[in-house]
Amino acid sequence: MPKKHILPSVSYSFVMRLTYPNHIGTFAKLTQTIGRLGGDLGAVDIVNPDAKRMTRDVTVRARDPQHMEAIVQAIRKLKDVTVANVSDQVFLLHLGGKISIQNKVPLTTRETLSMAYTPGVARVCSAIAEDRNKAWKLTIKGNSVAVVSDGSAVLGLGNIGPEAAMPVMEGKAMLFKEFAGIDAYPICLRTQATEEIIEAVANLSVGFGGINLEDISAPRCFEIEQRLQERLDIPVFHDDQHGTAVVALAGLLNASRLSGRKLAGMRMVILGAGAAGTAIAVILQQAGVKDIIVCDRQGILNSRTRTDLNEEKVKLAAVTNARGLSGSVEAALRKADVLIGVSGPGLIEAKSLRVMAAKPIIFALANPIPEIMPEEAAPKAWIMATGRSDYPNQINNVLAFPGIFRGALDVRAHRINEQMKLAAAHAIAGCISLRELSPEYIVPSVFNREVAKRVAAAVSQAAIKTGVARKG
Repeated sequence: MPKKHILPSVSYSFVMRLTYPNHIGTFAKLTQTIGRLGGDLGAVDIVNPDAKRMTRDVTVRARDPQHMEAIVQAIRKLKDVTVANVSDQVFLLHLGGKISIQNKVPLTTRETLSMAYTPGVARVCSAIAEDRNKAWKLTIKGNSVAVVSDGSAVLGLGNIGPEAAMPVMEGKAMLFKEFAGIDAYPICLRTQATEEIIEAVANLSVGFGGINLEDISAPRCFEIEQRLQERLDIPVFHDDQHGTAVVALAGLLNASRLSGRKLAGMRMVILGAGAAGTAIAVILQQAGVKDIIVCDRQGILNSRTRTDLNEEKVKLAAVTNARGLSGSVEAALRKADVLIGVSGPGLIEAKSLRVMAAKPIIFALANPIPEIMPEEAAPKAWIMATGRSDYPNQINNVLAFPGIFRGALDVRAHRINEQMKLAAAHAIAGCISLRELSPEYIVPSVFNREVAKRVAAAVSQAAIKTGVARKG
């Protein structure tokens, strides 16, 4: 039987090359078997039609690797059906990597070679040696970002190491290029020592206009970002913190517009006290929200009643939970207007939502399995958002970071400050008119090309206004 609440996904798409007798009804048996097991049948392509034997490539979407294997094994057991090959579409997409470097100037003549390289390049090097700021115009620096990870907190996979982090960093680089025209480079470091990471990034920063830290575990990520930003004169931005926070705020701004309730007056509960949860609490406070309670898996952060909090959680507890509550997540949820989950799968039960205020707003952002599935939350939730692409209201960082860096690079900003993040959130929210807003449409599509442009413009203006831009 299919797993409850989990639908087939393109992320688990595979192709079976099947050979079977060319008899009426045989293909129907194949499709019935796939459907009975909960697979989602996709494209069907004829490879080799024959009067006696038919060969077809059949594309199927499954729920997870185990589901994929179950479908394949069931097909193998069918009489006279041969499974010649099984190809995982996701692995095929990654063969050879997902990005490449392309020259902007074709090297087709001696003259071009002489200008692009020796001897002509020496004059450019000398000009930069005299004025290092010219590197912004005369090299790739002005349009480049380093995507840096140590592989310690990759997606929901945990500490899987730098090699295993590479596909995510490549994907991030793709998104920078596709949505903002920025050349980004995946850099995975074979160290998880804070000092070594800081030194490595500082030393390689010369050729970049910004640093995007990615998938570095808390609490080390806080110190690494802070110290690098203090040391470097280019933006250092930990996207797991701030990208998530910006898009979450954008969604809440539109939820507030839709409900007629002022954002600042809402009671909010954040489940998850790591990188994302901390950044969300900070940006909500910057947006004027007063009543914020942060919980981890042991309950409400309260430094007076809990002795198990690390230094970062003690700091977070000191600036949240103004009512001094203690106890479980359920205690925090009483009369709450908003629940934001950035923790782990299945941590919230549907019955826990019953104690929330009328028309509650639920952002369950753990990926791929949220804190509570939309189907379970539906009887109580008024607005539901997840981090998944197969449900409405996807809170996806790609709505934020390409435009934020584009805006910062355009004015050669020294840093990305809180005002720039707030400007980005308002720009994202503003991509949806009040007439268009609905409980299932509070954030724009990730494929809306206007989002990055509007975010970049807003971020550039905020950088200039707050004095962190090198040029206007």
